[in-house]
Amino acid sequence: VQLVESGGGLVQPGGSLRLSCAASGSIFSVRDMAWYRQAPGSQRELVASITAGGSTNYADSVKGRFTISRDNAKNTVYLQMNSLKPEDTAVYYCNANVLSTPWRRNVYWGQGTQVTVSS
Repeated sequence: VQLVESGGGLVQPGGSLRLSCAASGSIFSVRDMAWYRQAPGSQRELVASITAGGSTNYADSVKGRFTISRDNAKNTVYLQMNSLKPEDTAVYYCNANVLSTPWRRNVYWGQGTQVTVSS
């Protein structure tokens, strides 16, 4: 199973970016999906998560600004990031809990995509 991310880049404060992460490979079903981020010198932290049924959870620092969503038919998760701040600068990682068979579950990570918020 591979997770391929896209959509990172450089944006000015107050701007927007949309990240995408597509899961591919031997997939029976994709359960929870999430976005994490890691800034230089900091630990990786949860940004947002979404269950297969669509229930969402957000870090307090991004509530009201970021929206996580998913397309189950495409095994893809999105992160719409609005009103970006310099402190949102980090490498963003996709995470997915994947069933490759009904009895085999593993957690996978994407390669990371850089988001830089700067004027």
